[in-house]
Amino acid sequence: MSSFHVIVVGAGVFGTWIAWCLRETGARVTVIEAYEPGHSRSSSGDESRIIRCGYGPDAVYSRFALRSLQVWREWAASPPLRRMLAFFHPCGVLWLAGADPSYVEATRRTLEDGNYPLEVLDCAALQARFPQLRTDDVPVALLEPDCGVVMARRAVAAGAAALRRHGVDIVQRRVAPVDRRSGPLGALKLADGGEVGGEAFVFACGAWLPRVFPTLLTGIIRPTRQVVMYFGTPAGDDRFGPTRLPAWIDFEAGIYGTPDLEGRGVKVGIDRHGPPLDPDTTDRVIDPESLATARAWLARRVPDMADAPLVESRVCQYENTSNGDFLIDRHPDHENVWIVGGGSGHGFKHGPAIGEYVAGLVNGTVGAEPRFALAGKAQAAQRTVY
Repeated sequence: MSSFHVIVVGAGVFGTWIAWCLRETGARVTVIEAYEPGHSRSSSGDESRIIRCGYGPDAVYSRFALRSLQVWREWAASPPLRRMLAFFHPCGVLWLAGADPSYVEATRRTLEDGNYPLEVLDCAALQARFPQLRTDDVPVALLEPDCGVVMARRAVAAGAAALRRHGVDIVQRRVAPVDRRSGPLGALKLADGGEVGGEAFVFACGAWLPRVFPTLLTGIIRPTRQVVMYFGTPAGDDRFGPTRLPAWIDFEAGIYGTPDLEGRGVKVGIDRHGPPLDPDTTDRVIDPESLATARAWLARRVPDMADAPLVESRVCQYENTSNGDFLIDRHPDHENVWIVGGGSGHGFKHGPAIGEYVAGLVNGTVGAEPRFALAGKAQAAQRTVY
């Protein structure tokens, strides 16, 4: 594939890993990105993302997550990167079951059947292990001890820097909408009137996908406004750091978060889908309702943080598909075009595995996963893969 030129649109976690894996196959790769990699408008742009393998009965995502975890850890230990500030924190990930424990129990079965590292904690063991948390109403919890948190913005920037060191051009331009006329795409039109030619094209531009393919993807990928908040911990108190507190998913509450990493504060994120968002023009200011929701959760679960100051906040975005599954498929009208998106709030952790998978699709060495197909997504009922 040494003469095969692939254009990758988007330099978030999907785009950078796809470009890296295509380059590893010998392809010549050019990346087109409207902003800088890891920019604040991107779905990859917050400080941290949880890496865990639990997905209820959805074993395909568990396999992708495990493969990605292996690669994230390898990258974190590689000589060029280990001299940087750490971008993987192996603090573990804790699942808290609620009144309906069915999803957590399905997660347990999938992880145990696949021999994933897992600890099962009953209520007493959970309270003894993590006394910072108020969990007297949690019947059972799952701890994935080998998982943790990737520093997202830093990881994407490191990936982009690695691409540049290995000869991949990252061109800061905005692409124009793609014409739906059938046949191979010969050149990518840019918003400024220019063109970039290539043999294959991969569009991994997240919340911007419906703008690039308006007649195909409008309503199938829906960007929503998602708020995350960071609360300052008490001075001299290490109970909320990564050596004593894992990342967590409070499934019933729809809240996830991370311990205090690098002094940024305890992160509280709201997983429920927010209102529609324009990724270019929406103001990134949090709303009072989200802050109240986060404080109410802290008062319930982390009472010693109930009055903690809000030290940082982000308005990020999900780009949701109608059923929560990824969209990774060949364009129905252009046989040399692939669409990669629909992270639906859980995509970041899968970056390395997505890169390997898409590189295999482009060079014809892997088969397509039906769960990721475009067909059926417009009609599917809304559900959260988590």
